[in-house]
Amino acid sequence: MEEVEIVRDAVRSRYAELAVIATSGNAGCCGDGEACFGAVAYDESELADLPDAAAYASLGCGNPVAIAELSEGEVVLDLGSGGGIDVLLSARRVGPAGKAYGLDMTDEMLELARKNASESGTTNVEFLKGHIEEIPLPDESVDVIISNCVINLSSDKARLLSEAARVLRPGGRFTVSDVIADEDMEEDVRRDMQAWTGCIAGALSRSEFLALLESAGLENAEIVETHRVHASAGSAIIRARKPAANASSGDSAARASSSGDRAG
Repeated sequence: MEEVEIVRDAVRSRYAELAVIATSGNAGCCGDGEACFGAVAYDESELADLPDAAAYASLGCGNPVAIAELSEGEVVLDLGSGGGIDVLLSARRVGPAGKAYGLDMTDEMLELARKNASESGTTNVEFLKGHIEEIPLPDESVDVIISNCVINLSSDKARLLSEAARVLRPGGRFTVSDVIADEDMEEDVRRDMQAWTGCIAGALSRSEFLALLESAGLENAEIVETHRVHASAGSAIIRARKPAANASSGDSAARASSSGDRAG
């Protein structure tokens, strides 16, 4: 079995188990006691009108909706949407004229997310089954991509970020919460699959993440650590943007003008 499938199977199994735990009325945990994530990053006002299971199934390390600066009418995509908490919160922000998509590969999480959407009366949402490295949406169809402690779980992050750039509209925003590994994270931690499914071992370092964002064609990238989640890793806000369409055309026009000046 290829490494990609090994990682996917491990992640799918772990998060299917956590979906069942959340459905039963208990809070899950992304990892061991040192890296126990959940709904602690959300204000009570944000959780007030959501089903309890949405909070129980929250396994992230931050609150990407709070930093995404969503506007009425925008289209949002949550990569690895789990129980749907960030999709439901995004749907509130973008309003009836907007839409929030959630993408997840785990049947149990998708079932829970759809149930949470129904119970909350949220209609401007859609949950899609698929892999975050193969986003089932058209080119340039999304204004904002969010994610909450999921990118580190991917075994092909370069492809994931390339896909994110593909579906973003020109000028679109990439705003995620994720775990960033220290540059000197020990190899035995990286090799531990349990730590991988607990959001630690698969984490990129700051320099690795920035390099992949640039390779994917995203610009103005920044990574700001918010708190430590492990002796070798911290939770961080990662932002980047897809270049605006007029930026590239404007640059081309400027270069053409400059060439014309030199030729004359």
